[in-house]
Amino acid sequence: MSNQENKKPEFENDFQDQEIESENFENQEEVSDNQEEDNIVEKLQSELDKEKNNFLRLFAEFENYKKRTSKERIELFSTANRELMAVLLPILDDFDRGLNEIKKSNDNAMLEGMELIYNKFKNTLTQKGLKEMEVGEGDVFDAEIHEAISQVPAPSKKLKGKIIDVVEKGYKLGETIIRFPKVVLGN
Repeated sequence: MSNQENKKPEFENDFQDQEIESENFENQEEVSDNQEEDNIVEKLQSELDKEKNNFLRLFAEFENYKKRTSKERIELFSTANRELMAVLLPILDDFDRGLNEIKKSNDNAMLEGMELIYNKFKNTLTQKGLKEMEVGEGDVFDAEIHEAISQVPAPSKKLKGKIIDVVEKGYKLGETIIRFPKVVLGN
């Protein structure tokens, strides 16, 4: 019997060993499952961060696009207005010359009609932002804002190096000079 008794405990030992191994395997399985879950969570978090980053960049690009197109639209209107004003300036000059000639003819009815048209035209341009540059005889010449077309001997020492005559008026559209005044300098 002693052999049987010895066998029984061996069997029990084997069974106990199997139970321990089974527990270890289950624990390893749980650890393995937890690691897999952690890896999946990390991977998903990484993908989420990447998509957030892409979204923020796309949003910033869109905001920049909106600002740029708005600025371009304003510049387009400004440029179109500037080009139109530059085309209309010679007509304004012709009105000035025409009014001067009509004044010489002493035809008051025609002078009054032309002045009405001229004032309406000039007021419309002024409402759109056109300003005449104030330049007169005796003003100091500034190469930044005046265009000298000739030099003549100064009639007095006081006018030497200064503006003697304005040949063509200058105009600004807003704060931008669209036509520089053409002047004659005293030498």
